[in-house]
Amino acid sequence: MATTHTASIANQDQDYRRIGISRDEITPWEDGARTDGRSGTYEWWYFDAHLDNGAKLVVIFMTKDLSAPKRPLSPMIRMNLDLPDGRSLNFIRDYPADSFSAATDHADVRIGENRFTGDLTHYEIDAEVDDVKVHVTLDAQIRPWRPETGYLVFGEKRDLEFSWLPAVPQGAVQGSYEVGGVRTEVTGVGYHDHNWGNVGMMSIIHDWYWARGQAGPYAVIASYITAHEKYGYDPIPIFMLAREGQIVADDARFVRFLAKDAHTDPKTGKPVANVTSYYYDDGTDRYVVTFKRERDLVANTFVEQMGGLRKLAARLIRFDGAYLRFVGQLTIERWSGAKLVESFTDDAIWELMYFGHARTDERSPVRPA
Repeated sequence: MATTHTASIANQDQDYRRIGISRDEITPWEDGARTDGRSGTYEWWYFDAHLDNGAKLVVIFMTKDLSAPKRPLSPMIRMNLDLPDGRSLNFIRDYPADSFSAATDHADVRIGENRFTGDLTHYEIDAEVDDVKVHVTLDAQIRPWRPETGYLVFGEKRDLEFSWLPAVPQGAVQGSYEVGGVRTEVTGVGYHDHNWGNVGMMSIIHDWYWARGQAGPYAVIASYITAHEKYGYDPIPIFMLAREGQIVADDARFVRFLAKDAHTDPKTGKPVANVTSYYYDDGTDRYVVTFKRERDLVANTFVEQMGGLRKLAARLIRFDGAYLRFVGQLTIERWSGAKLVESFTDDAIWELMYFGHARTDERSPVRPA
């Protein structure tokens, strides 16, 4: 008998009991370390911010390179700082395994002298890479949220897992960054999530679009995840919309994803949609959330970030995973029947993670003309 492969979000009562979490409450330990760095696992704590001076900041503390989950603990920090003067500073730094520690009862991650710590309401992120220093705080304005359990499960036994916790869907940012000895005090709006898994993402996920942003009184988190080919390219949409700090829509069953104006990125060879929209309609409320790409912040292949034998091996097996991060405009609309009730537009950052080869099948939601 052929094996039945599945891809879905764990949402049954027994799933909550197995994981040890509640449907109705998220507690600080859920943002603590959920893996121990062993082979096959990975974990990261992510922060991004839109700063009031026009800068955009991303800081990620990682237990290892996502393209090499079978490695032992190999901590690294990724940092992207897009400055108001047009400069874009991008860093990836590796650190010794013994420089890493992480608490399990709340977020307290240390890599060398760098620290990412918090308790779901207040966070402090301190990171220094080369001549760039960042010290910022993040204070939650929207309660922690997760899509059901937050566990995406794959395979007949549902034991292959990729997990996601948006610990701070939106928060107030305050602090500073320093570039080349010049310090700039900043305020802004930020976001923090936490991800972990027990199987290499390349073997369960083909690609994903992930986005978050604020416009007017609204904040949104939206993602469209496509499972690996062996799971039928099953789509897993994720959606959360809040208005004035209160969640108003988060049932992904009512989401339809649409990608338009696609092109092939010249560097990575991946299909990229210049416009991605999430249509939410539960029969009562109807929202349209649209991201329009203006330019790339990052466009990297995984292979170019590798070295030595890993790079050679990746090329031999034709591994061509890629990561792209975009800057553009977010528009959030609320409709009543055929009437547009309200519409707000603001800047946003979103990403495309692409593990597999570019799809050519007719079911692909993103196909260049």
